[in-house]
Amino acid sequence: MIAEAATGLPTLLLTAALVVAAGFWLLVAVGATTPQAFDPDADLDAWGMGGVPVALALSLLTLFAWLLATGVTVLLDAYVPEGPGAGLLRLPALAGALLAAWRLTRFFVRPLHRLLPDEPGPSR
Repeated sequence: MIAEAATGLPTLLLTAALVVAAGFWLLVAVGATTPQAFDPDADLDAWGMGGVPVALALSLLTLFAWLLATGVTVLLDAYVPEGPGAGLLRLPALAGALLAAWRLTRFFVRPLHRLLPDEPGPSR
């Protein structure tokens, strides 16, 4: 049931983004790149997600959105009867998942700001 929800529309878009984020972090783990290499010039302060590397903020946003959208899709499949109404509810559910994921990301980025600054400190 979860595999169907993760590979169905519109959650499939977030599943693809999550695969890309996981691939990026795999490259970071093997030392092929750094978290700051994603886009050091991007400023996420206006979105409330500044202070950490852009790759971390967007990866958290993608992960939370995927988890929420997949969960909502599973609930819709379980409690809403098949038909066009169920399909039409998935798009607002995706939008709600993205909004909730943005709020969750903002919540978790704030304490990480002290541990993982987005810019290196001054050289000595």
